[in-house]
Amino acid sequence: MDKTTALGLVVGLGAMVGMVVVEGGELVGLVNLAAAIVVFGGTIGALLTSFPLSDVMVLPRAILVTFGGDAGVSPDRVDFYVHLAEKARREGLLSLEHDADELEDLFARKGLMLVVDGIDPEVVRTVMESELGGLEQRHRRAHRMLDAMGGYAPTMGILGTVMGLVHVLGRLSEPSALGQSIAAAFVATLYGVASANLIWLPLANKLKAKTRAEIEVRRLTLDAVLAIQAGDNPRIVREKLEVHLAPGRRGVSNRARSAGEPKAAEAAA
Repeated sequence: MDKTTALGLVVGLGAMVGMVVVEGGELVGLVNLAAAIVVFGGTIGALLTSFPLSDVMVLPRAILVTFGGDAGVSPDRVDFYVHLAEKARREGLLSLEHDADELEDLFARKGLMLVVDGIDPEVVRTVMESELGGLEQRHRRAHRMLDAMGGYAPTMGILGTVMGLVHVLGRLSEPSALGQSIAAAFVATLYGVASANLIWLPLANKLKAKTRAEIEVRRLTLDAVLAIQAGDNPRIVREKLEVHLAPGRRGVSNRARSAGEPKAAEAAA
């Protein structure tokens, strides 16, 4: 689990609450059901107007990805594919069928099974690159939706404030209630700006980072599958794959791994 996503949300929202407490205000003053309905309901309504329902329905799953564990490239992953390259050179490509069946990473499993089945390397590349392109398209739609919500929310907050002020102007005959009514009206702006800058836009940025990490893992997998199919020397396979690692992590080997391939996090479909 990526604890930084939850931690960031808690710290950001906690800072707002902390300010109210330090200033001696009352937290109950930040609670306004009408403002929440306008801001969050309006934001979701605008989202539904802007994007197909099929895309909006998968957004919650995409948001959950931001709380998932790190699926980035690791030396262990490189070691695993080097091990497969060694096995393929010793025992042949057919010996990898069991390893492929055991993989939890569906992208890697598909690539290795294509190799085991003797499919032409260009066809393997085309199929895997098409799968990679589909992943990028799906994630890009989720990015756009979260970015859009980050743009809609502040506007909905302003709309809620204007509506609240219209209500206030209709009650000028009750001076004693004006202060509380005006404060309640501005809560909508607070909700809009806060939700955009503490929730929607940060989640969009985190999802973009997760997407980049997963794409890099899949590019490494593609390079590994093609190198194994070509019968490359395991040392050459390692050189090819370690270009996906940060310089400080290259050459780090874990040949004493006890079992299994690193678990690859699955992104929102």
